[in-house]
Amino acid sequence: MLTHIISQLRPGADLSRVTLPTFILEPRSMLERITNFMAHPETLLPMTQIEDPVDRFVAVTKFYLSGWHIKPPGVKKPLNPILGETFTGYWDYPDGTRGYYISEQTSHHPPKSSYFFMAPEHHIRIDGTLKPRSKFLGNSAASMMEGIAVLRFLNTGERFFVTQPNMYARGILFGKMKYELGDHSYIRCPETGMVADIDFKTKGYFGGTYNAIGGFIKDKNDKQLFELSGLWNEEMWIKDLTTGKKQLLFDASHARPSFPKARPLEEQDERESQKLWHLVTEAVKQKDQDTATTEKARIEDRQREEAAKRMNDGVDWHPQLFRRVQGGQGGSDEGEEDLDWIINAKVDGKTPQEQVKQILDIAAILPGQAPRRKFSIPALSRTNTHNPAAAGSHAMQQSHSVQGNANPEVSKSDPDLQPKQETFGNLIDLSDTSPNKDADVIVNEPNDAPNPNLGQKAQEEFPEDIPPSKLLNFVKDEPGRGNALRRQDSETQEEEQFHDAIS
Repeated sequence: MLTHIISQLRPGADLSRVTLPTFILEPRSMLERITNFMAHPETLLPMTQIEDPVDRFVAVTKFYLSGWHIKPPGVKKPLNPILGETFTGYWDYPDGTRGYYISEQTSHHPPKSSYFFMAPEHHIRIDGTLKPRSKFLGNSAASMMEGIAVLRFLNTGERFFVTQPNMYARGILFGKMKYELGDHSYIRCPETGMVADIDFKTKGYFGGTYNAIGGFIKDKNDKQLFELSGLWNEEMWIKDLTTGKKQLLFDASHARPSFPKARPLEEQDERESQKLWHLVTEAVKQKDQDTATTEKARIEDRQREEAAKRMNDGVDWHPQLFRRVQGGQGGSDEGEEDLDWIINAKVDGKTPQEQVKQILDIAAILPGQAPRRKFSIPALSRTNTHNPAAAGSHAMQQSHSVQGNANPEVSKSDPDLQPKQETFGNLIDLSDTSPNKDADVIVNEPNDAPNPNLGQKAQEEFPEDIPPSKLLNFVKDEPGRGNALRRQDSETQEEEQFHDAIS
């Protein structure tokens, strides 16, 4: 088994296509794991109520640092989402308001996880795309966390561009396994010019400590205002460099995260994370590595079959819930450089109540709520595959015709876009490996029609005279192998085994 793993590896190798052991899996998808960053409402919700812009930026830094301590015991890796996988969830806050989260895997090779979060009553919105890139580094595996998140305060007009530290699993071949965060991450507000440069420090061979951070908050003139220090999984401190006063910024060792709620499995679509990976995650929790390997391989084999079918049929895949950033990657029109994808709807209601209804029109989030619209995935010309701007432009043109027509057709003026239109909205059917041949079309319900997908309470809470969201774009079993390798986890001290799974 060890020889099989090592045979796939070389320093600097991309691990996204390497067979990995299932015992290192965290029993949830990366789309769900991203919600760690919204798991402390006590740091999230007060930010927009702070009047001083410097104090607001410090609060953003505190919020950013509050989520890194959330992880399962030991060295674990979340499940790689499959293409088109989605996860939605919500938080019930103590003040009676809610936060809403929508995510989708918008690319598989390379992996890209796009997400949207909003707490309308608190004027907070987050858009992000996470682009992890895995590498083998000898006795370590690294996940280079590329991509950004854009945190917006809708009441002040400020934006905060955020990057992430890289993640390292040490001792994967010999020695004790250890999880580390490393390298620099940044928080930047273009409206105020303030920047936080945060160094997640890895332990050296001959000194240092695990989980340490350091860094500075600077003003627009590059003057250092505050110094950051401490441990990201324990106490973190901030020192005012003007007064010399040092105080506790966040105590992760005593913090209690608030995880999102999700709809029951029986209400979820087959491609939603918790339902899709249910058999795998239950097997991982029970330490049934053979079943975890088999079920994981079945899902991934089906994904490969889907990719082969799309290639054979000449169909390009497009996300259901997200669209390309206007102007292509790094488009200046919207200001979210490197964001790649953004939620496929306008959430611009004048009141929080209107915004909530627009969010619920995008995807099913609350229990008892079904999607209000279905999707079809148009076949695009292969000549547009490598031209994001062109593809985005065509999708924008399609969206306008969709708003006025419940059964849109591809424009007859473009012969390259005529041949095929095929849906991939619900491909995973674990009881039947035959391809899904049913093509769903987008259906927009009339504004004055009652929504049967919302319960009576929701109907009363969101009257139908609120305008809907303005959509911009619609657009074999693998047996476990023998000769398992036993490894001891440095934190749990448990001895477990490697079992192969196709990653």
